[in-house]
Amino acid sequence: MSDVLRISVPPDSPEISGTRLFAAPRELVFDAFSSPDRLARWFGPKGFSLTTQSFEFAPGGVWRFVMHGPDGRDYENKIIFRELERPELISYVHPGDDAEVEPVRMETIIALSQEGEKTRIDWRMRFPSLAERDRVERDYGAAIGLSENLGRLGDFVEESAGPVFVTSRRFAAPRDLLWKALTESDRMAQWFGPKGVPVIAAQMDFRPGGSYHYGLRTPDGGVMWGLFAYREIEAPAHITLIASFSDENRGLTRHPLSESWPLKVETTYLFTEKDGVSELTLRARPFEASAEEIATFAGALDALNNGWAGTFEQLESYLAQR
Repeated sequence: MSDVLRISVPPDSPEISGTRLFAAPRELVFDAFSSPDRLARWFGPKGFSLTTQSFEFAPGGVWRFVMHGPDGRDYENKIIFRELERPELISYVHPGDDAEVEPVRMETIIALSQEGEKTRIDWRMRFPSLAERDRVERDYGAAIGLSENLGRLGDFVEESAGPVFVTSRRFAAPRDLLWKALTESDRMAQWFGPKGVPVIAAQMDFRPGGSYHYGLRTPDGGVMWGLFAYREIEAPAHITLIASFSDENRGLTRHPLSESWPLKVETTYLFTEKDGVSELTLRARPFEASAEEIATFAGALDALNNGWAGTFEQLESYLAQR
């Protein structure tokens, strides 16, 4: 359960701050900020909805969006991200310097700290002056809005904190080579997929917003298609993508053997290296899934472990040849 610990509007400092503890891992809470579809499910006070016009989750990146109020009013906003340190810090400014957006000038600093299996958020909004802070509080109800925003975030991450599949493998190869094995189409084709199910077709556009569309030849002679939608790339350390079954035309499909398998699975690859030995850690969890899909995923963790063990063996053989 998440708990609101404090909402503060100090009389002598031009800030509004909030602190909350979430029953979810820090990476999951951080990820709630990292894409428009996730933000649309929680960002803003109660009763508000959100439409994103443009979004770049990177230092210097701009997020333009419209908040739709319960009274029918639309609020145009622009945020510029300053610092992003996964999974511990997010900072951005709302410059209020565009005639089309709400005239609010503030800097927001969101710090995430792990406390056991929970995550604490310290969310601070800094204004140019006390007078500006008081105006925003009077005109927009900023303190109540922050409290409700943290409440919606808590609901979202707890709904999303379903089963997580984690596996890792060490390889006697440098991290740069391991990175290339997962980010270049011709290399992926030489090891990716279950044993005895080779890659027969592949198109890769390796960039945030890009994709990897591939076909696997099954033992019965058929073709099974899959699609990766790349979301975050930090070379050579981190890749986050949405994995789905697909058809030949990139349309999303259900698992060929399970109608209740999640349509989307968020998958993160983490790459580390020490003394010439690299390690690949894979984390996967259902994304925007129903309760039935989450239960199906939870019941398949052993099967996933066995499947990825075979895939990692093929990757190990490929790297050894290099």
